[in-house]
Amino acid sequence: MDNQFREFFDTFLDVWRRSSLTELEDIISIDYKAREISGGEVVDFGYEEAINGWEQGFNFVKENDAEWELKEISILPLRDDETMAIMSATLVIEGKSLETVNLFFETFKRNEENNWKLVRSYIEAGVIKENIDGKLF
Repeated sequence: MDNQFREFFDTFLDVWRRSSLTELEDIISIDYKAREISGGEVVDFGYEEAINGWEQGFNFVKENDAEWELKEISILPLRDDETMAIMSATLVIEGKSLETVNLFFETFKRNEENNWKLVRSYIEAGVIKENIDGKLF
């Protein structure tokens, strides 16, 4: 794996764990595209909707004194300038992890300034943690 990507991805995870919206806004490409599946419903969205969603999530974490539990599953180089990170995310509230996780397939692309940006996401929301126990956790 590219050391520059590894450093970037570690920073991305740190920004997420700290619920830093201003830093995350710099990481997400203005051309960002995403698809989320939740309860069988498919929702496609872009940059503005993503920022609004992250803001709501980060506010929830702060208001409930929760923590993000992020787990890296795999890093896959797709092209010279694109890498996919597969990961899971859930919340820990009052020391207890939620029973569901969201699985993220995040595609990052190096831009003209040689900086990595999040350009695409595919998210399976509300996956029962028990269903994937032993495979990821």
